[in-house]
Amino acid sequence: MSDQLTLSAEARDRAGKGASRALRREGRVPAVIYGMNEEPLSIHVEEKLLGKLLGTGHFFNSVVMVEVNGKAVRTLPKDVAFHPVTDRPLHADFLRVSEHASVTVAVPVRFENEDASPGLKKGGVLNIVRHDVELVVDASEIPDDVVVDLSGFEVGDSIHISAVKLPKGAKPAIEDRDFTIATIVAPSALKSAGAEAEEAPAEAEGE
Repeated sequence: MSDQLTLSAEARDRAGKGASRALRREGRVPAVIYGMNEEPLSIHVEEKLLGKLLGTGHFFNSVVMVEVNGKAVRTLPKDVAFHPVTDRPLHADFLRVSEHASVTVAVPVRFENEDASPGLKKGGVLNIVRHDVELVVDASEIPDDVVVDLSGFEVGDSIHISAVKLPKGAKPAIEDRDFTIATIVAPSALKSAGAEAEEAPAEAEGE
């Protein structure tokens, strides 16, 4: 399960582009906390601390306790806007959640047992269609990743979500189709060899 993260914040009195620019010059990032039928709360956080959390690799599928004026607010990060040139965070959105709320999060996909895939052992290539999967989970049980077992898959096989053992209590946000996570494809060298083998009999027949 993803660790619970903590982020200190201060209430933001002034809104508008000018106030936001002033905060950024001071190394702060404007942000907002919304949801749960409460008024949106404008805050600002330290850019370095936000960057550190972003660097964990699981910021967007972790509960973040935002501490504002001594009060901790349980949130789920929903969006961070970045500067197109410098990649500095410009603004962040946090969604209030209760401890056991049902939330939708994008969870990274991790593949294991590549050595047990006949298709990969023959030289096939793992073509990843989805690097993460949106799951509906309990806010207190957000998984670190979705593990896909590659055992037994051959060249030409597609790995669908139905073949993946999901963490307890989790279900796909997409329920109307059995979507593809990855495929095992033949490398171009194998494809070329196969094409040549098919063409050879045809040439022989023409002689």
